[in-house]
Amino acid sequence: MAQSETSTQSGASPYRVLARKYRPRSFDDLIGQEPMVRTLTNAFEAGRIAQAWMLTGVRGVGKTTTARILARALNYETETVHRPTIHMGEPGIHDQAIMEGRHVDVVEMDAASHTGIDDIREIIAQVRYRPVSARYKVYIIDEVHMLSTQAFNGLLKTLEEPPEHVKFVFATTEIRKVPITVLSRCQRFDLRRVGAAEMMGHLKRVLEAESVGIDDEALRLIARASEGSVRDALSLTDQAIAHGAGAIDASTVRDMLGLADRVRVLDLFEHLMKGNARAALAELREQYASGADPVVVLSDLADFTHLVTSLRYVPEAAGDASLSPAEAERGAAFAAGLSVRTLSQTWQMLLKAIEEARLAASPRQAAEMALIRIAHAADLPSPDELLRMLERGEVPAAPAGGPATSVPSAAPSAPPRPAGGAPVSASAQPAAPAPRAVQGGGAPQARSGGPSLAAMLLSPAPQAVPMRPAVPGVDESALPASIDDLAKLALEKRDSLMRTRIRRYLRVKSIEPGHIETELAPGAPATFANDLSRKLFDWTGRRFVVSLVPAGGAETLEEREARRRRELIEEARGDPEVAAILAAIPGATVKEVRLRGEVEEPVEDEPVVEEDTGLPERVDIDPDDLDWGEPADVTFETEEEEDEDR
Repeated sequence: MAQSETSTQSGASPYRVLARKYRPRSFDDLIGQEPMVRTLTNAFEAGRIAQAWMLTGVRGVGKTTTARILARALNYETETVHRPTIHMGEPGIHDQAIMEGRHVDVVEMDAASHTGIDDIREIIAQVRYRPVSARYKVYIIDEVHMLSTQAFNGLLKTLEEPPEHVKFVFATTEIRKVPITVLSRCQRFDLRRVGAAEMMGHLKRVLEAESVGIDDEALRLIARASEGSVRDALSLTDQAIAHGAGAIDASTVRDMLGLADRVRVLDLFEHLMKGNARAALAELREQYASGADPVVVLSDLADFTHLVTSLRYVPEAAGDASLSPAEAERGAAFAAGLSVRTLSQTWQMLLKAIEEARLAASPRQAAEMALIRIAHAADLPSPDELLRMLERGEVPAAPAGGPATSVPSAAPSAPPRPAGGAPVSASAQPAAPAPRAVQGGGAPQARSGGPSLAAMLLSPAPQAVPMRPAVPGVDESALPASIDDLAKLALEKRDSLMRTRIRRYLRVKSIEPGHIETELAPGAPATFANDLSRKLFDWTGRRFVVSLVPAGGAETLEEREARRRRELIEEARGDPEVAAILAAIPGATVKEVRLRGEVEEPVEDEPVVEEDTGLPERVDIDPDDLDWGEPADVTFETEEEEDEDR
């Protein structure tokens, strides 16, 4: 036991990962955030120091580190410096404790684990006391967007008028989740992603300090994989050092991240643009055998497609430090030779392929099927080219070995590549393989063996088959001209479902032969307009266009009848005889009024299903046919009867 303790004490200090060992200690060490540093420098020198700061950005760009540097600058003190300053050339009294997160006056709180109002109450109770040893009491709240609504509300008053010895620094990756009332009380700084060139320079300085060798291609791969996060870049570098046993090269990084060789990705892209599916599949399988992830290969293809499209409009983007010379040279050549239509189509297909490969049981098979689709579509003519070919009587090229003779054709979609690796310009391209015409008047065939698009366009159009039999002798005057006619027509056709929907949801604005303009009441089915148009064609033989308007329609039949019922009840209550009866019977009220000779419209519930169930249809019978003429009567109901009914 004693021997173990002795060896521990005499041994080297525990290893610290690069992200912690090379964490910035001043704003001079902070990279990629020059606008924020310039603003804070001017504010400190002018004495215009804010009471709260909000730092936002993606993970690993330095939010928490910036918060600690701010706390150090606020409490910076040496034998000669006794005021807040950004320029911290020598260690101060409180620097070590602040940067290690153990100073008594610099409180760091993780809002992800302290989300409630009780934690904020504790802060509010402590801010009234002055700092123990430092100049300011600084509260650093990380991931502040995780605070609850009550916690945010409890912090507002203290945040707006804090004591002069208190400063707040907030950090978050989800700025949209922070209430605007909190944001308005803070100075906001958006920390940017670190550029590839700056990231590569920082990694090179760190590795030189660690006495680790690395080539430029490996630096480029790590910088690209970090996506602007310094912490991610240093973590990947730490992993690469362990993976390469102290030396880092491009192959080490590719093996570690499961990446394919970028040059091989460019070759795969060229095979696809030439429509050579056989070579593309062979290249993908070789990369897969070398350890490349099919999803990563598809992502690299999408990334290079985006690069080629960007270079077509922004040629100076080839100077990006994250691009290798081969990528910049061949990407520019592809941008000059490929159409925007081809690149856009390839981009969309790759995005769909990446999603499919992630969800597929076999990502390699999904990637191969995607490459086949892209290669098949790459050399298809554009609509304009196809139209010109059809006007000249030409057809697209048939597969090799097909029975055809050659005729002139449009230029291929992608230029061939010489031995140097870059596609040649259009003027230097060799003659394209001529498309093949059809012998014997046969239809040209596509790759799959069926008729091609050109064959289908050149072939005579088939006779149109009517979807529904036409109704002869349509009388325009017999067509429905009002909502009552529509409901009556549905009743005559014994369609109770459509009749109920017409009465309940249709707010007609205008009806003309062949056109109905209407507003729909709330609750109407989404397909009601199409269903009504189809039913009217079946019933009348005339096609009706049902147009929906947001407002301006009349009442539905049910709304009109309900309004009329209310008016009759109010009119009955104003009648002297009815009023006398109501006064004589305590608690009596008029519930319903029926006029003599008027037939009450039955109230129907909308059927659940519209499909044919095989049962006989319900037949609606007109009450006039039953000879149920009744004199007008008024129904009264007392409160006692209402209670019994309830």
